Amino acid sequence: MVIILLGEVALDDRYYSIAIDGPAGAGKSTIAKRVSRILNIEYIDTGAMYRALTLKILRNNIDPLNEEKVIHVLNETEIDFKDNNIFLDGIDVSKEVRENIVSQNVSQIAKIGEVRNRLVNLQRDISLRKNLVMDGRDIGTVVLPNADYKFFLTATVEERASRRYRELVDGENLNIDLDDVISDIIKRDDIDSNRKIGPLRKAKDAYLLDTTDKTISECVEYIVSIVLRGKE
Repeated sequence: MVIILLGEVALDDRYYSIAIDGPAGAGKSTIAKRVSRILNIEYIDTGAMYRALTLKILRNNIDPLNEEKVIHVLNETEIDFKDNNIFLDGIDVSKEVRENIVSQNVSQIAKIGEVRNRLVNLQRDISLRKNLVMDGRDIGTVVLPNADYKFFLTATVEERASRRYRELVDGENLNIDLDDVISDIIKRDDIDSNRKIGPLRKAKDAYLLDTTDKTISECVEYIVSIVLRGKE
C-alpha cells in the first residue's frame, strides 16, 4: 500500500471524497481549501461553477430568470478547474465570480434543472478520478450521496452576513450596506432551501458544524481529525 506523508498526516492511496455543505457565508470554501491543502487532495468549489455561469449570463445581459436563454448559454460554455482556480471558457475568473452582483443572482441560475443536471454530472465525473473535498449546497445529499465523509456547516444569519460584508469591503466594494447583505443572505437561504432540485439540507449521516463562534483553524482541525480517524 502506498503511503503519502504530509507533515504529520499519512494517507493511503485509495480514492475517497469529503462532502461539505451549508448555506452562504458558513465558511465552506475557506475551510474546504485548507482541508485540501492539509490532506493533499483536490478542492472542488461547486458553487464557483454556478457562479461562473452566472457571470457569463450577466455579462451577456441575459435575465437570469429566462431559463431558455440561460440553457442556450450553458450549452456554449466551458467550465473547468486548474490549480484550485475556476476557468470560464479558458479564462481564470476566480476573482470575478465573487462579485456581489454574481452573489445576488447565482441562486436563480442554480435552481434551473438542466443547469444543475449538467454540472452535477461533471462534479461526479471528477470524483471518480481523484481524492477530493467538494463543497456546495447538495453535495452530501445529491452530488456525492456515498461520500466517505460528510459535513454540514452553518452559522447565524448575522455572522454569515458580516463575513460576506467584510469580504466585499476588502474587495473594495465600498458602496455596500450591511443590512442589504443580510437581506441577500436571507433571500438566498430561502431560494436554496426551497428549490425543487437539490435543495439545501443536511444529509442524515453528516456531521453538523456550527462555525459562528469558531475560528477557521478550529473548523479545519475538526474535519481533518474525523477524516484521519476514519482512515486509521
